[in-house]
Amino acid sequence: MKNLKINNRFTAELPADPDLTNEVRQVKNTLFSYVNPTKPSNPKLIHASEEVAELIGISKEETKSEDFLNVFSGKEILPETQPFGMCYAGHQFGNWAGQLGDGRAINLTEIEHDNQFYTLQLKGAGKTPYSRTADGLAVLRSSIREYLCAEAMFHLGVPSTRSLSLILSGDQVLRDVLYNGNPAYEKGAIVCRVAPSFIRFGSFEMLTARNELRNLKQFVEFTITHYFPEITGEPKEQYLQFFKKVADTTREMILHWQRVGFVHGVMNTDNMSIHGITIDYGPYGWLENYDPNWTPNTTDSQNRRYRFGNQPQVAQWNLYQLANALYPLINEAEPLEKVLESFMNDFNSDYKEMFLSKLGLFTSTETDNGLIADLENNLQLTETDMTIFFRNLSTVEKSDFAPEAIEKIKYSFYKPEEVSGEILEIWTKWFSEYLERLKAESLSDEERSQKMNLINPKYVLRNYMAQLAIDAADKEDYSLIDELYTLLQKPYDEQPEYEKWFAKRPDWARSKVGCSMLSCSS
Repeated sequence: MKNLKINNRFTAELPADPDLTNEVRQVKNTLFSYVNPTKPSNPKLIHASEEVAELIGISKEETKSEDFLNVFSGKEILPETQPFGMCYAGHQFGNWAGQLGDGRAINLTEIEHDNQFYTLQLKGAGKTPYSRTADGLAVLRSSIREYLCAEAMFHLGVPSTRSLSLILSGDQVLRDVLYNGNPAYEKGAIVCRVAPSFIRFGSFEMLTARNELRNLKQFVEFTITHYFPEITGEPKEQYLQFFKKVADTTREMILHWQRVGFVHGVMNTDNMSIHGITIDYGPYGWLENYDPNWTPNTTDSQNRRYRFGNQPQVAQWNLYQLANALYPLINEAEPLEKVLESFMNDFNSDYKEMFLSKLGLFTSTETDNGLIADLENNLQLTETDMTIFFRNLSTVEKSDFAPEAIEKIKYSFYKPEEVSGEILEIWTKWFSEYLERLKAESLSDEERSQKMNLINPKYVLRNYMAQLAIDAADKEDYSLIDELYTLLQKPYDEQPEYEKWFAKRPDWARSKVGCSMLSCSS
């Protein structure tokens, strides 16, 4: 901890809230408010990522120290730092929500290590001026889900924030898990999140909505200078390059979500990072059975705006809002519209290439669009586990006949008895075409299988797995957190000692709270 190189660029260069009182209010003409974390009564370290600690310049030994526990629980403040909450706005479920801000997140500091910059942020560390009607705290269940998921996503190759630590506060927190008028006390916890920054689309929306155009210009130029140094040229050209860069990295992020079957659940503009990394893990989930209409968010259960199949379109819609926020600096709609129009065209092209790679097809033909579309339909004929289907598809060989190939992926069916009659005929037809297509590939079965297994994970953080870890942790048993953390560091490896986690969602998890759908407080 003594070796952390503090470099608070955000607070040193951008306008601060002059009001130092920690009262919920509208905060104008500023980008952040200084605020200290709420001191926990009896913090206890549950887990720390040695890998992330090393990334930011903290030794393995230091993660076990009292200093580490005190700083990353919010009990003590690092020397030469002033924690702060960021001011931003956003569109939530498609509607303008006005000021939002860091309601339960407090940025401890920015640090520099190995020529890289990181922001260290505590989630669940107490009230800020942006907490609205909430207490700014977090419960153990949501903290476990966030802690494990960020690391799972990173090791899947999905751009993401990282998790440094998971700490019990020692305090009780009142929450209504299903928003049904039945609040109960739960254990409080704090997660330390690590990212280049936590700047969001909504950060710029806030400034434009309030017509704080001087601050908007300063903030955009600050962001480009520090996070996009490759961008050069005249100011207006820089702003356009910045928008294009954010659009490109957002597209790549969403492509990875679709590749591994991840559903964010709350793609509001305040939950979109300008770095194209996944942030704010609330009611997320991985597809169990392949269902493009599935959303893990109870709040979204009626309109399903944030369903799996709609994530690319929502990303584009969110980019439209960012374009509107940047427009006053550019005063030309056409170049912004050009980026937005190319977003979906580029995504569709990339999606086809990605999907073919999941199938072990590394060349493209005119018939491939039909092959992909037919498979997406087939996967919905009966409940079919997405992760298991694609992982087991790598065992299919060119010399197989369709019935043999179907047998190899049979474990992915939740109700294999339904794969008969017309459904069996449809699958047989698809596999016959797929096997013919495989024969056109130059790779051997072994080479293709190896490449497919680097794209199709064997293990993902299914909601029932996280819930088992939560249930155990409630009884002060943290062994499952350790086990899942270890498992998810190598999601593409076979890991025979963890084969039990290569399994379909159990029946008991079908409707259990925390396993099927979750609320935003989850």
